[in-house]
Amino acid sequence: MGPHTDTHPAPPLRRHRVVVLALDGLLPFELGIPQRIFGRFARNPEGRKLYEVVTCSIRPPGPVETDADFAVLVENGPEALATADTVIVPASYELGPVYEEGVLTDELAAALAYIRPGTRLVSICTGGYVLAAAGYLDGRPATTHWSSAEHFQRLFPKVRVDTDVLFIDDGDVLTSAGVAAGIDLCVHIVRRDHGTAVANEVARRTVVPPHRDGGQAQYIQRPVPEPQLATTTAARAWALSRLHEPIQLRDMAEQESMSVRTFTRRFREEAGISPGQWLTQQRVERARHLLESTGLSIDQVAHDSGFGTAQSMRQHLLATLGVTPSAYRRTFRSDNPRAGSGRRA
Repeated sequence: MGPHTDTHPAPPLRRHRVVVLALDGLLPFELGIPQRIFGRFARNPEGRKLYEVVTCSIRPPGPVETDADFAVLVENGPEALATADTVIVPASYELGPVYEEGVLTDELAAALAYIRPGTRLVSICTGGYVLAAAGYLDGRPATTHWSSAEHFQRLFPKVRVDTDVLFIDDGDVLTSAGVAAGIDLCVHIVRRDHGTAVANEVARRTVVPPHRDGGQAQYIQRPVPEPQLATTTAARAWALSRLHEPIQLRDMAEQESMSVRTFTRRFREEAGISPGQWLTQQRVERARHLLESTGLSIDQVAHDSGFGTAQSMRQHLLATLGVTPSAYRRTFRSDNPRAGSGRRA
């Protein structure tokens, strides 16, 4: 008789659980962002869902009022927060003393007490008020919608508020500006957890740009370029087709027949960042894709993504992602059995 073979299939990997806290006065659009990004579109190459999304209230199951002319029926009470790997707090227009005085209500404090130590915390827009009132943001960088930033800083002086970014990833606590920035942050979390290939597919299905870096400026009182004026689209397309080559600012400006000064100003108006910052972002994204999807050497990846040397690429990936190229490849290489495994970040 041959050696015993265990024919039982391996148990399925547990999905990362995202619990969304629905508060009275919530914005339905923002409540739906986590379900759309994590619950529907984030899947591994075999089509398996990578996250489980649960919505809960701070009260027993029942209706929660929104800022629209309808309520939503939430079927989970605050106990669901104890099961979360990630808790997301979307914006609400009825935060009461949280917004007015920077303090939690007893009901909200009791609900947040269910959150286990080490749980990743995320806020969208004014949901950051809840995290700040609970003390989670003390001494940490954070952002919120630009129109609330000054009030937010006055109310929570211990928080290092940055009023000019889309989102901030501070490890186990992440905050975003309003509405679309919440989408950017959720796609960023998918990228952080499962790599660029999965995140890019989520972005494609959501029909949003695959990557808007958190450091991009919120669009505050910026003039919209006149529609009859030339844009910088052609220059960006030209640059993307030759990222592996040295690209000078004047070369990009020439694609639009502009002076360097005019091109730089127009580029900032349209992209929210400088041409140099944009080029670095695109090269980091190219490097991530090559590290995940090819067996090219580190030197070749550095060349093909335009960094020139492995050392230069290493410095940029460390600054952007906090990991070396080799460590990134070990984590997210498509033929790595651990890649996309639903691990906790």
